[in-house]
Amino acid sequence: MQKHVDTLHAKVAEAHLGGGEKRIAAQHAKGKLTARERLHFLLDEGSFEEIGTLVRHRSYDFGMFEDRPYGDGVITGFGTIDGRLVYVYSQDFTVFGGSLSETHAGKIVKIMDLAMRSGAPIIGLNDSGGARIQEGVKSLAGYADIFYRNTLASGVIPQLSAIMGPCAGGAVYSPAITDFILMVEHTSYMFVTGPNVVKTVTHEEVSSEDLGGAATHATKSGVSHFTCENEIVCLQNLRRLVSYMPQNCEETAPNFPYTSPGTEERPALDSIIPDNPNQPYDIRDVIHGITDEESFMEVHKDFAENIVVGFSRIGGRSVGIIANQPAYLAGVLDIDASTKGARFVRFCDSFNIPLLVLEDVPGFLPGTDQEWNAIITNGAKLLYAFSEATVPRITVITRKSYGGAYCVMNSKHIGADLNLAWPSAEIAVMGPKGAAEIIFRKEISEAADPVAKLDEKVAEYTETFAHPYRAASLGFIDDVIEPRHTRARVINAFRMLENKAATLPRKKHGNIPL
Repeated sequence: MQKHVDTLHAKVAEAHLGGGEKRIAAQHAKGKLTARERLHFLLDEGSFEEIGTLVRHRSYDFGMFEDRPYGDGVITGFGTIDGRLVYVYSQDFTVFGGSLSETHAGKIVKIMDLAMRSGAPIIGLNDSGGARIQEGVKSLAGYADIFYRNTLASGVIPQLSAIMGPCAGGAVYSPAITDFILMVEHTSYMFVTGPNVVKTVTHEEVSSEDLGGAATHATKSGVSHFTCENEIVCLQNLRRLVSYMPQNCEETAPNFPYTSPGTEERPALDSIIPDNPNQPYDIRDVIHGITDEESFMEVHKDFAENIVVGFSRIGGRSVGIIANQPAYLAGVLDIDASTKGARFVRFCDSFNIPLLVLEDVPGFLPGTDQEWNAIITNGAKLLYAFSEATVPRITVITRKSYGGAYCVMNSKHIGADLNLAWPSAEIAVMGPKGAAEIIFRKEISEAADPVAKLDEKVAEYTETFAHPYRAASLGFIDDVIEPRHTRARVINAFRMLENKAATLPRKKHGNIPL
């Protein structure tokens, strides 16, 4: 038996070497970890169980059968993060550049199927040169097998993708279907067609970094949700991200231990809103004042900065935060903010994560650029996402709530469970100045002093509408509260809604405006 055991140990040792010492050294020289090192930092110590260690490719063409390393360029298995089961695959760039073959894809598919059966998250660590061209259509079929399972798993189990190196061509579509994408600065990139193809077809000169690097996808395209300064930070962020999520759509996120300090009042919230209604402030100050200390994890931080979204905890419970940002474009809703918000709302609703909306929105961004690029359709995505969501939903209006944006930002009329407002809230069809100019146009134009008359009418409109009390009198706002009491009210409201049961009309699926 010992002879057989020694043979096994030799094969496993060979598999653990991947592409060999030289290629491992080359990987390190690029500032990148190996596939196995990444799993070491991602998972709990000693928890990883590998599946498919001795798998080898089956290709005979172009002399490939003479080089058949164990593992075939991807490490697959399962382990734990903070004691909770996750399934993982980690592509190994030292083996054929991490290229995807029929058997490489088969290993990933097997892990995805196990994750679905077990109801546990799946995490992909992507570092691949793309399809293995020596295998032709078999490698393309492997990609399609993965895409299909990504789609079936969507909304059933959390799917996370970390881009740790190149991710090009068809390879980008698996991460694109998953829930969150993390990229590493300067060592990872994503694009459908690379710089050489771009130059040939469009004659544009562009580097890989400018075309599809982490900064590009964090700020311009919004493809990446998190940008990480190095791989260790990326893997730490993955661990933290998982902590806010349940294992699957049938469960709820884990509650963290929380002991109330005796009072949940936050007096600092009373002084955040400026006296001048046109002066900006940072909505993150409001978020930090309501949520548990240091619990906010912002998503899409550098994209569509006029809306802030992310995970946090309130009284130890995981919640999703959607907040207009007055410090950027006055917090207006535009195309990018609407799609960013809608995507996040739909994820939270898929996985039973309650939603807290902090509202200070003057409306939708006007202009030809927005209209010609379909702000109508894109704005409707956010409206649709909120309307469809069945998780507990609470809105707090801190200041402005104007026009159609009032309806869209989780108003009572589209199914919000509890709508609160601060005394500084202004709820109206539009701002007082614009409203006065329309309503009293003739009176202002005929006045001896049009400017003074406009000021008079603005004050009149403000007195009539630019406050929360008319909406409260109609029941559209459930209560007007002091800012300092917001955290306590929200904690109690989420407790009250803990057993909320809501269902949608029977259907195959809705047709969200895409």
